[in-house]
Amino acid sequence: MTDYSTIDFSELASLSDDEVVTHSYVRDIPLSSGRTLALVTLDNGRDHTRPSTFGPASLLELSATYDALADRAAKGEIHAVATTGKPFILAAGADLSKIAEIPTRDIAKKMAQLGHHVLGKQATLGVPSFVFINGLALGGGVELPLNADYRTVDSSAAALALPEVFLGLIPGWGGTYLLPNLIGIENALKVIIENPLKQNRTLKAQDAFDLGIADRIFSPVNFLEDSIRFADGVLSGTEKVVRKNAPGKLERIAKWDIAIKIARDTVASRLGTIPKSPYAALDLLKAAKNGTKEECFALEDDALADLIAGDQLQASIYAFNLVQKRAKRPAGAPDKALAKKVTKVGVLGAGYMASQFALLFLRRLQVPVVITDLDQARVDKGVGYIHDEIQKLADKGRIGSDEANRLRALVTGTTDKADFADCDWVIEAVFEELGIKQDVFAEVEQYISPEAVLATNTSSLSVEQIGAKLKNPERLVGFHFFTPVAVMPLIEVVRTPHTDDATLSTAMVTAAKLRKNAVITADTPGFVVNRVLAKLLGEAMYAVDRGTPFSVVDEAMAPLGLPMAPSALLDLVGLKVGAHVLDTHHAAFPDRFYRSENLHELAEYGTLLEKDSKGKVKGFDKGALKIVAGGTEPMQAEEILVRLQDGLADEVHRMLEDDVVAAAEDIDLCMILGAGFPFQMGGLTPYLDRVGASERAFGSTFHDPRIVGVGQ
Repeated sequence: MTDYSTIDFSELASLSDDEVVTHSYVRDIPLSSGRTLALVTLDNGRDHTRPSTFGPASLLELSATYDALADRAAKGEIHAVATTGKPFILAAGADLSKIAEIPTRDIAKKMAQLGHHVLGKQATLGVPSFVFINGLALGGGVELPLNADYRTVDSSAAALALPEVFLGLIPGWGGTYLLPNLIGIENALKVIIENPLKQNRTLKAQDAFDLGIADRIFSPVNFLEDSIRFADGVLSGTEKVVRKNAPGKLERIAKWDIAIKIARDTVASRLGTIPKSPYAALDLLKAAKNGTKEECFALEDDALADLIAGDQLQASIYAFNLVQKRAKRPAGAPDKALAKKVTKVGVLGAGYMASQFALLFLRRLQVPVVITDLDQARVDKGVGYIHDEIQKLADKGRIGSDEANRLRALVTGTTDKADFADCDWVIEAVFEELGIKQDVFAEVEQYISPEAVLATNTSSLSVEQIGAKLKNPERLVGFHFFTPVAVMPLIEVVRTPHTDDATLSTAMVTAAKLRKNAVITADTPGFVVNRVLAKLLGEAMYAVDRGTPFSVVDEAMAPLGLPMAPSALLDLVGLKVGAHVLDTHHAAFPDRFYRSENLHELAEYGTLLEKDSKGKVKGFDKGALKIVAGGTEPMQAEEILVRLQDGLADEVHRMLEDDVVAAAEDIDLCMILGAGFPFQMGGLTPYLDRVGASERAFGSTFHDPRIVGVGQ
């Protein structure tokens, strides 16, 4: 067993040079029972916008604080120790910037061991330990209270989460052992695996209490006083703590392994087998079933060291910084002051996509929205859909009845384009055909003001050509959503040679108000995401047409880590759409994008994957396999992958040379937010650098230095 007290942690001092130290301040609180509580307050001296974190210096100071309190407890001077945080913040865990700078695996392991050593001291103080979760608690900020004997939570705490798997790590300071043994394996899987992989979902305070992470939940009005009173009650025996979710013998025998297997299968189906962190976490959660605390903490030390030293953490931090920083300050965005006010929105179309747009604009902008279509029946159906979706939100408690009524009152339908006269923003969602889009814009332009913005959601057509019949083409901008509209966080904002700064600024500000991340792209086929995916699908069909089985192609492309295989992607977007996308790109770049006649035949046939009655994929449709069975030069998986890697590197390099976006970071941001490219891969360009495709394609790399792991 590891004796953490014998380890020399002095090597970690090099990581503390510019650390914002979270200090541990102690004061004695006299209790009504006559006992004394030592209250430790964690505070880095900054306001709530800079949460307290745990770097080496912070942990070593907390270690010394707990040692001193253990000495006082032994002398009978104190009867309990509680730890809490500065206003609104308990702690946001390890300092990611410091983790990213760790130079060797040995030091990475010592960082894991230091966390176990310090937080674990709460179990050896000689008196009961408490943590009062007074606000935000993330990562190590949740493992801190897990290592204590008792926990309370402020009902207004902003969020609680163990997001490590999302970042390419694992909860490495006790979380994978302590949490399942506190709240049960299924609940622990939700917090450690499921929530991080659902766009880093967090727990509210009530959720944490209901799960059993906290023993009591108190109002913020008297949170500290109530928590101290609870601690006094525990000491005197008047407060009884019952942990209903703690696993019993039956759960360990009958549920534990099954729950782990189901979670493993779910991760594999959603993410493939490339990301390392979720599988490492699952292995640790499995070990927590019967392992001792000491054994499981040692396993966490090694797992965390391996992940910190590998490529995927560095890639994850790169991706995390893109989403948290670059997405908030989009490259090339004009001054926000130029943006026009949007007080009414018009939606051209009343079908499924148009109705999703209308609902999103209603909810986020809270302004009147008018939709139109060819006839009143289509309009009524669209308005009815929106009303039904609003009711569903109300039924789920996501909006109140008053807001539901207000939203319903804000949406109207019409067949008369004159009703668009006072719209400041008009977006089209009509059939993906150039002439139709040109005509609907030319028609509505007769009624709206010259200042009103026109937006198109086209995914494959030239935005400039869509505006060819406009009197004021400078007011047109591409505004490409991804489906499902309410969920996907990316909008590609497409600037034509005519789009003026006021229009572009309005589009960027509007995207932010819709709570979307916007990336500005040039008006080029496929913009970013669809151009990259067209390359991937083209290479897939090239291999299939030569006689390679679809299953081999899917397996060959799996190392990219995309959330679905090429066959599943084709099934999702639709075979006809897939054929159209390839045709569009082949027409624009015939020497680089492949056109597949077989894909057109598959589109006419209508089916690629065989599914059961519940929609679960059983395999490839036999008729579809017959259609693509004529090739005589099948390719090997390695050959397919290298050809794809090199083709992607070449295409992305050309996109950057042609100023489709400002930088490689924007390509990566689009692929992460629009195509589900996993954080652990860091984005497309770091991956292409790591596998040597960039060097092979254009003799250099997208990033200098390359984004790689420790010592690589």
